[in-house]
Amino acid sequence: MSPSPLIPISLLTGFLGSGKTTLLNYLIAQPALKDTLVIINEFGEIGLDHLLVAHSQEDVVVEMSSGCLCCTIRSDLKKTLKDITWRFAEGGQRKFNRVIIETTGLASPIPILHTLMTDGFISSRYRLDGVIVTVDAVNGMATLDHHTEAVQQAAVADRLLITKTDLADPVALTALQTRLAKLNPGAAQVLSAQGHVDPVLLLDAGLFKSTEKMPDVACWLNEQAFADQTDAHHDHHHDDHHHHHDVNRHDDHIRAFCFTFDEPIAPDVFEEWLALFVGFKGENILRMKGIVNLAGEDKPVVIHGVQHIFHPTVTLPAWPSEDHRTRIVFITRDIEHATIARSFDAFMQAYTIEQDHQHTNGH
Repeated sequence: MSPSPLIPISLLTGFLGSGKTTLLNYLIAQPALKDTLVIINEFGEIGLDHLLVAHSQEDVVVEMSSGCLCCTIRSDLKKTLKDITWRFAEGGQRKFNRVIIETTGLASPIPILHTLMTDGFISSRYRLDGVIVTVDAVNGMATLDHHTEAVQQAAVADRLLITKTDLADPVALTALQTRLAKLNPGAAQVLSAQGHVDPVLLLDAGLFKSTEKMPDVACWLNEQAFADQTDAHHDHHHDDHHHHHDVNRHDDHIRAFCFTFDEPIAPDVFEEWLALFVGFKGENILRMKGIVNLAGEDKPVVIHGVQHIFHPTVTLPAWPSEDHRTRIVFITRDIEHATIARSFDAFMQAYTIEQDHQHTNGH
């Protein structure tokens, strides 16, 4: 870990018209964001109240009355994140303690997550705090039905901000919330009208909170939501066929579950299994995060992956609770829980046989 605290980055995305700009206009006026740098990585017109301009060739930077900084970029994100540490400094002091990146509504956030995880300079100075995804309460159902990008955005979210709730039919809103909970049970849902929301509900969604020394594993993994999801799925399994409008939905391909195993696992075995599994299935592992009990280690290791890319592992100072099982939360496309369990069991069996064989030959 670097000596100075890593700067948290929140990624704000959501489909076109889902209310990202309205939300940002509200957020940047809040005192809670006074030390925040907002980076707008968008095509075409910028709709922020203070910045109703088309992109120029140069990056535009505006300092808000609240102290929040706003920057629109044409250049690539990696370069911007490297530049801002010195561009937004006075007297050698950085002028921001948090970054929010707003991305285009047409794109998957996954490539940006890859950038944050793989670039050495960026990961030595920044940490992913969370992915915030806006979903329109009025048109959200239709958007999810017709656009796979919207489904993928919701699937990788840490916070699902449901906008325009004041305009939505209550029954339709409940149906949307239920659908989102099935798609991504681990993401907290936050309801908003006219872009108004307490910033506290959106920020500090990551493993490390800006105000606390100890990581908040329980909140970050939110594994209980996946357990509830599994129970609910079994309870209502026979009802699924009655909902004919569910057929061929994009999100029927998305699976969300928590994979657990009780015994500590040898570090090299775990790495080999994970490398093999991700090598075969990486494209369809949208997001994966977990706490792992490695044999010979008294402290847990935290893993976080997006597709085939993994963040460097972090060893926690201590187990957060008495529960020392390995727990890994998966959000996948067309990969069942059983597939992962089978691959793990087969790998462990092969490893055990190999160990026995070596042991026998050794004697």
